[in-house]
Amino acid sequence: MTGVLMTSAEAEALDWISSTYSTNPIATLLGAKALACDPATGRITIAFEAKPEFCNLLGTVQGGMLAAMLDLVMSFAALCTMGGPGWVVPTIDMTTHFLSPARPGPIVGEGAVVKKGRTITFMEGRLRDRDGKLLTTATSSGTLIKWPGERQQA
Repeated sequence: MTGVLMTSAEAEALDWISSTYSTNPIATLLGAKALACDPATGRITIAFEAKPEFCNLLGTVQGGMLAAMLDLVMSFAALCTMGGPGWVVPTIDMTTHFLSPARPGPIVGEGAVVKKGRTITFMEGRLRDRDGKLLTTATSSGTLIKWPGERQQA
């Protein structure tokens, strides 16, 4: 976001997401780093690092790893609209399309909220390689629920 003025809501959302990712084993495994977030529209951009260990026998990133990246992108697009921590978005369903093989290295994910209701949100996501080539797309729906207090980490 070089050269772009960031609102305090965007800055707070990015700080919260970065803090969450630093303690989340899946986000850590995937090398997730939030690059941009627009809480007003429910859009987010996240950088990932596809490790060689993520590859299948063909030498391309296994589809489940890409699906995990998409799940993070889409759920955090919704979470950034909730005004801060205290919410989770468990995935109800997810449809994924694998368009091009993904190789180890940087992958950028873009997520967006399509429609958010009181309890259900509909999201979409895309993954691109370092050259901008579209790799994978997905749509999903998730349940918006308050984070169960007894499960919050200290």
